[in-house]
Amino acid sequence: MNMMPYLGDRREIADANELIARFGELAGSEAAALADRSRDLGNHIHFCRWRQIERLIVLMSVGRAVGTVH
Repeated sequence: MNMMPYLGDRREIADANELIARFGELAGSEAAALADRSRDLGNHIHFCRWRQIERLIVLMSVGRAVGTVH
């Protein structure tokens, strides 16, 4: 499974930062809950968006570089 998120625009970074500021360590869980809520409403676009934000939050929480460093 690829954990590198796809970011369509910088709003996703802002949303990830907002969730981290509001929920701290639980920010990823909140993003997952938002994704699940979107899926339950049949909104696959927001479902995918919140899943990518969840992945971004996990990536931002790692204290080192991930992937190739040039």
